[in-house]
Amino acid sequence: MDDRASKRFPQGALVFYATRDGQSRRIATRVADRLVAYGIAAAAHDLRDGLPTGAELGDAALVVLIAAVRYGRHLPEAMRLLARYRNLSRRPPVALASVNLTARKPDKRTPDNNPYLRKLIAYCGNKPVLAAAFAGRLDYPRYRWLDRQIIRGIMLLTGGPTDTRTCVVYTSWDAVDEFAMRLADLNSLERLITPA
Repeated sequence: MDDRASKRFPQGALVFYATRDGQSRRIATRVADRLVAYGIAAAAHDLRDGLPTGAELGDAALVVLIAAVRYGRHLPEAMRLLARYRNLSRRPPVALASVNLTARKPDKRTPDNNPYLRKLIAYCGNKPVLAAAFAGRLDYPRYRWLDRQIIRGIMLLTGGPTDTRTCVVYTSWDAVDEFAMRLADLNSLERLITPA
């Protein structure tokens, strides 16, 4: 890894996020901060600022992706990261988190019950060491008119709030903290890397 890359992504956990409304950034920052508190080098990186190189990904002790869902699909930059990850000859361990409003229901937070998380895992090409679905934030007043109508229609179909003045953070910060703790419990991240 060249000097620029080592400054950009220090050895440790690479925490990436894809977001439009900021909730995935908040979640990724919280995960990275918790990992640092556990003594693991980590920082949250916005995928809209650019994808890491294959070498940067391959040198990581752990890759963490926090990916938002928009209109039924994970954001394209998250999928581009996973496509690059799939092409690595040696893939470091990966942890995945899907941020979607379906996860506002307690029974929709696991790979078995969350269709978005299942799709993310299937696309990854590697069994994640940890996978979770986190509920995002519903903030009608911030959405453009068309987005507000589409999301309102989805909420109507799924039994969610349809009042366009509604702003609700569904994210369970305890669940986010537990996700970070479980990543840290994998402990010495170097042990997760299989020799090339």
